[in-house]
Amino acid sequence: MAFSIIQSAQLTGLGAVGVAVETDISRGLYMFQIVGMADKAVEESRERVISALRNSLEKNPKAENHKVIVSLSPAEIKKEGSYFDVAIALGYLTATESLTIDTTNKIFIGELGLNGDVRPIRGLLSIAQWAKRKGIEELYIPKDNGQEAGLVEGITFFLVPTLKDLVDHLTGSKQLETVSPTLRISSHENIPVDFGDVKGQLVAKRALTIAASGGHNIVLYGPPGTGKTMLAKAFHGILPALSNEHFLEVATIYSSIGLINDVLDGNAPLRAPHHSASYVAVVGGGSTIRPGDITLAHRGILYLDEFPEFDRRVIESLREPLEEGSITVARARGSVRFPAQFILLAAMNPCPCGYRGSTIKACSCSGMELARYNKKLSGPIMDRIDLWVPVQHIEYESLHETGIYKESASIQEKVKALRTVQYARARKLNSRLSSQEVHNKTKLTDSAKKQLQQFAERLKLSPRSYLRTIKVSRTIADLDGSETIEERHVLEALQYRPKLD
Repeated sequence: MAFSIIQSAQLTGLGAVGVAVETDISRGLYMFQIVGMADKAVEESRERVISALRNSLEKNPKAENHKVIVSLSPAEIKKEGSYFDVAIALGYLTATESLTIDTTNKIFIGELGLNGDVRPIRGLLSIAQWAKRKGIEELYIPKDNGQEAGLVEGITFFLVPTLKDLVDHLTGSKQLETVSPTLRISSHENIPVDFGDVKGQLVAKRALTIAASGGHNIVLYGPPGTGKTMLAKAFHGILPALSNEHFLEVATIYSSIGLINDVLDGNAPLRAPHHSASYVAVVGGGSTIRPGDITLAHRGILYLDEFPEFDRRVIESLREPLEEGSITVARARGSVRFPAQFILLAAMNPCPCGYRGSTIKACSCSGMELARYNKKLSGPIMDRIDLWVPVQHIEYESLHETGIYKESASIQEKVKALRTVQYARARKLNSRLSSQEVHNKTKLTDSAKKQLQQFAERLKLSPRSYLRTIKVSRTIADLDGSETIEERHVLEALQYRPKLD
């Protein structure tokens, strides 16, 4: 009999790895075995491949007197999922000399249905980028994965609807369709809440504009019903569309969990987990390590409503991504480092009853309840948040104002322009400047530096808070069109530092 090798690939974390599907057929009683550290889904591909061959090509391995050994190499890497079905089927056909093809610089991936249909797989974007780096010329993929494949240039993708169509293409009797570039259509026309829909709250709007411009973390706190949630919904509408580089990063993450269609518009992602969400759902992990909400919010917004009500483990897990822009998920089976560079937007009440500091209703919380509530947010977490913004009740009369005011579009253009300035200056947003870059890329006037030092001593700011105040001041100066950080910029940044006591 004969031997064949077909090249395939699989998703690992947010990356990909190549897998050689080796098929050896020898005389003897029928046996079909898959080796190479395969999980249950890979082992079950044997039955899918056999049925697909029988139903679409009238080839039945079980009717033949031969032993089939399929080895997935390298053997030390865990093989997971249904990525190799098509490659195994082609390996069997070429090993039995039913098909003669040149597989040089070709990758075959896809899941087979029992009737021979080729079904989509997760993580195609990661596999396509890996194949491009390896110099692969042709990638044969499921037809339903064509839209995300169009995001990667420099490689030829063939869309495979069925196993029979693939065989016909390889034998020259039919031509498969190739992938066209996928165009992003970014639009903010359907913004659910415009900034102009929020009455009053000028301080909060100003703070949100600063946060969006410099990528700063922000907390809105105040009594119930003052507009915190409404402001948070409007915040997403002032973020500019993702750049091509950042869009590909985000799309790769969503492709790995099969949600690529959620981000094809090119807008910054928004994730808003409920406060009852589990640690794994927010941070990532599981038996097969998957990204959580903090990774799905990469280059976008992580909105945490009722911030102190989240599990303490979840809140404390934010330390690493808020500081490093990534999260390491370690499990017994291995560890994966996921990107997690997002703007944390949180909303909370100032106390358990919600009316502490309110001008319309007295707080009913005891001292013990207040102390317990305030302890839910640790010092290290509070230190990593740049803007603490009170949202108080507004005059009832302002709620009757008529007229439609659209502010989000103009604010978004301003934010986009300011981000362009920051990337030109330091190739990153102000919030992501390192301590060395803060000293090199920001210029404070003598009076501004003096004011900052005086208030830092008075407010007992930590070195981290001190540097973060400078970063916020730099963003405010950018909003003001100033090349240097003036005293007024520092004073405005400092007013956002006071926290709940």
